[in-house]
Amino acid sequence: MSADTQELRTQLDQLQESLSVRQSTTHFAHSGISTIAALLIGGASGKLFYDSLRTPFLAWGAALLSLGLLVYALRNYVAGRKVLVEELKGYETMLELRRQLRLDDPSALLPR
Repeated sequence: MSADTQELRTQLDQLQESLSVRQSTTHFAHSGISTIAALLIGGASGKLFYDSLRTPFLAWGAALLSLGLLVYALRNYVAGRKVLVEELKGYETMLELRRQLRLDDPSALLPR
């Protein structure tokens, strides 16, 4: 192998290692779960507000918790989108390195 090919191979290995852990899916999962929890708690809070003659403190606490979860979900969604953009750029770079190294070219595997 030439030095250039070895350098491309090293870059490919480092890129594959960095892309092996998808952080965007973790952010999106946190966002989805906290949104569902916020909707459930918000619904319970609304029911407490609707059913009581005097507003209970528990309803205010549940409403604040629901709002906090929605903010957390939004922050994780935005963070997930940012990380996803970087992961997609890295994936495109990895595909280009694979093309340069001719790893996916079946004719390169045939004996000459």
